[in-house]
Amino acid sequence: MRRLSSLLLVMVLLGGGCAGPSRDVAEVGGVARSETGLASYYGHQYHGRTTANGEIYDENQLTAAHRTLPFGTRVRVTNLANGRQVVLRVNDRGPFVAGRIIDVSFKAAQELDFVVTGVVKARVEVLPGN
Repeated sequence: MRRLSSLLLVMVLLGGGCAGPSRDVAEVGGVARSETGLASYYGHQYHGRTTANGEIYDENQLTAAHRTLPFGTRVRVTNLANGRQVVLRVNDRGPFVAGRIIDVSFKAAQELDFVVTGVVKARVEVLPGN
């Protein structure tokens, strides 16, 4: 009975139906190789400020903020509404708004064509070599 209780607890903890970003591919080393959720972008007010890795944020560079991916990780972000893609380098932490999986630079938002809406459903894929 104790073994069955322990097994049920593990199943609940691992397979609980929690809402949030979906993971399309198995996690490797605790970092998802692909996830789908909401992307947003940094506004102009952050231009020139220091990022979490010590760089100065430049809204005209192709960079991004992610909560867990290591700095320097290259990711492909796809706007699922129009199929546009861009490759970005993670150099900051965030986003800090519930339900969002990545913040991209203003330049990236332009290339993905979601500056007007500000938020879009996107897929984030870690590129090989990271």
